[in-house]
Amino acid sequence: MSKEMLRRLNQIATKSYKFFIALVAIVFVFLCIIIGYIVNKKYTITTVAVAEPYYKKTGQVVQSTKNNDIDKLKEIIANNTKDIKREELYVEEMDLEFTTRYEQSDKVASGTIQVIQDGIDGKQNITKKRTYINDELVSDEAVGSQIIKSSVDKIVRIGTGPSYLRYTVSKNDTMYVTSSILALRQEANDQSTKIITINENDEITVIETGTAWYKVRYGNYIGWAKADCLTKINPKQESIDTSNDAVYTKAQLLNTLSFDMALNKPSGLSLSQFEKIFENNQNDSKSIFKDNAKYFYYAEKQYNINGVFLAAVGIHESNWGTSAMAQNKKNLFGYGAYDRNPSDNAYSFDSYAEGIDLLARVFAKYYLNPNGTKIYNGEIATGSHYNGPNLTGVNKKYASDTNWANSVYKWMKYLYNKL
Repeated sequence: MSKEMLRRLNQIATKSYKFFIALVAIVFVFLCIIIGYIVNKKYTITTVAVAEPYYKKTGQVVQSTKNNDIDKLKEIIANNTKDIKREELYVEEMDLEFTTRYEQSDKVASGTIQVIQDGIDGKQNITKKRTYINDELVSDEAVGSQIIKSSVDKIVRIGTGPSYLRYTVSKNDTMYVTSSILALRQEANDQSTKIITINENDEITVIETGTAWYKVRYGNYIGWAKADCLTKINPKQESIDTSNDAVYTKAQLLNTLSFDMALNKPSGLSLSQFEKIFENNQNDSKSIFKDNAKYFYYAEKQYNINGVFLAAVGIHESNWGTSAMAQNKKNLFGYGAYDRNPSDNAYSFDSYAEGIDLLARVFAKYYLNPNGTKIYNGEIATGSHYNGPNLTGVNKKYASDTNWANSVYKWMKYLYNKL
């Protein structure tokens, strides 16, 4: 091949190489322009998003202003800095409290009770919901329940018979007159000649016991007096001993009343006094509390709880028995009315007495006594909601309303002052 031919081929190759280099450069520049455009387009969309014009439904453009931009920014900041709420459900096994049925008997003294069948608690699964805000627990509430073992009812016989059936009276016992006046008679019947009239709280000495009548000595007089008008409890004693069936005066009982009083002991009111505080009460328009007064007394006797406190809670929660729950479910306390569906979840009772009895046990077992305390029928308090045996302590777990204790105490004072 001639030198001239080689020279020409070399020139062609050099020109081709330069053309290739130029083509690569052009493609590179073109790609850079495209990439730059894409990046710039994306950046533009991001930076002007908060300042885009707002289109009304009519299609009219509302021009962005500086104030609109600021409001939009504030909204974005608020949405990104608001509290984080988190909820979780869990199941806890708890006792299913038994209910109590009452039967009347004239073979038992009025104001006394006999347990015919002991109640046995069942078991239930309680579904609860914990709510957290920014990982801090702010509430822990029950939202549902499922029975896994039924409870056994307690059956109690309540006395409607004469009061003399209550006492074991022996010869030479000292007793006191409970009626305003009492006739001392020559024989043990109402038609017998009256020897003398004895006044309330006067002291007599028993000479001979009978069924409805006792032969007694009053000063220099000896005769027969009705047994149900006498008591072995000295009405002049100042302290209240709730282990017996004492009848205390209004002054004695008011002396025990205070906002900080212990509620895990009986009030000391007699059956007749419980009945009295609910008589002639315009608030009790449906006579629910009047008709069930005795069950607050029986709750005291069985579960070592202040029955006036129990009644005051029922009054506050049911508005004197006029609430829909009280009317439709005989539930004076709103018991079991979980927040998710209170009207459906609340307990239904066959009688108001059942609810009164149940809540007395709930307070004694969970709210009024610390864990490990022996309470009733061999039961031990769990104290799961215990914060002290007074109104302030109960308020902390029983009600979210911080004024609940004051509201209940208002009704306690009202009832005590009706003695």
